Amino acid sequence: MEKLKITGGQTLHGEISVSGAKNAALPAIFACLLTDEKCVLDNIPALRDVDLALNVLRTMGVICDYQEGKAHINAASLNTRQAPYHLVKTMRASVLALGPLLARFHQATVSLPGGCAIGARPVNMHIDGLRQMGATLKIEHGDIVSKTKKRLRAANIRLPQPTVTGTENLMMAASLADGETVIENAAQEPEIIDLAAFLNKMGAKIRGAGDERIYIMGVDRLRGATHNIIPDRIETGTYLCAATAVGGDIFLKNARLNDLSAVVKKLKAVGAKIQQQQTGIHLLMKNRPRAVSVKTAPHPGFPTDMQAQWMAVCAIADGAAEITENIFENRFMHVPELARMGADLLQHDGFVAVRGVQQLSGARVMATDLRASASLVIAALAAQGMTTIERIYHLDRGYVRMDEKLQTLGAQIERIH
Repeated sequence: MEKLKITGGQTLHGEISVSGAKNAALPAIFACLLTDEKCVLDNIPALRDVDLALNVLRTMGVICDYQEGKAHINAASLNTRQAPYHLVKTMRASVLALGPLLARFHQATVSLPGGCAIGARPVNMHIDGLRQMGATLKIEHGDIVSKTKKRLRAANIRLPQPTVTGTENLMMAASLADGETVIENAAQEPEIIDLAAFLNKMGAKIRGAGDERIYIMGVDRLRGATHNIIPDRIETGTYLCAATAVGGDIFLKNARLNDLSAVVKKLKAVGAKIQQQQTGIHLLMKNRPRAVSVKTAPHPGFPTDMQAQWMAVCAIADGAAEITENIFENRFMHVPELARMGADLLQHDGFVAVRGVQQLSGARVMATDLRASASLVIAALAAQGMTTIERIYHLDRGYVRMDEKLQTLGAQIERIH
């Protein structure tokens, strides 16, 4: 099993490129199931989850070719309406096969998904929305079994709470439904906007993506299209937090500030100087950061996917802060690992009180989920001595060659096989 060994104390300097967004690439890959024509997706990150998504499609007979960040996908030869458990169990995004299969073929069987163990992420909102569109769905032996006698029909769907994958699944299904579907209380993340842009290139009629209400006028069929995936805002935020924690002067090529407004506001509050330039983002950090509290919320609020990284920054900041998690009930598994490195953390029900310390100490720690892994890397970069991070397969699910990119910025980091 691979590990990372990091010797802390180095400031970060230089330029790296931000990869395509995993959370935009995955729904776009499954959206290719909506047409029998070839689709081309560019700026696809080379990640485990991307490989898994493409393998899910391949086991269903879809032709998928992925090379150097570009995926060619043709679902004309799809020969089954079932997404296999042995692949779906490892990645939650596989549930995104449900809406496209049901819309195009009027039936689908998708295993209940797995992924990071960061709390309950039920698919009931996907199921309830599809039922309103005329589908019959039930859970059998761990599978979501769905069918409809004819074309899905338009519906007015109000989500109980914003859900990114739920919004994406319903938006894809509605693209081929009969009539105009309205999704209210929809998720507003940039990845939703990117998926809508791809679907519209395929011939869909979607407006309002990025707002709390999305309108989808169903069409008879969708065609192939070419689309460039947006840069990964969470990867961007992670490197910005790393340079803020240890100090430095970095440039993130291809990155976009507008997708991270809540995080950027907090970074400026802790003392970082950040500027959007023509080809990316520049950050300069000279002093010890100030502790600043955050509360996670659906976009455009502070993203839950940045909570763990922010805790690592506050762990070595000047002062005290409270970090409140409002999205997932089990997303503080990094707390005991950061405490092993000397972080002063007191966990309560729903929030963690953080009192910044002058110096963290290197230790042997274990990654528990994707973003927790990133927080441990940031803490290790700021710590005195060597830190060994185990179970970094979590990290590889969401970050393209993080160790190599940090080496480029001057970090002492090594992957041990």
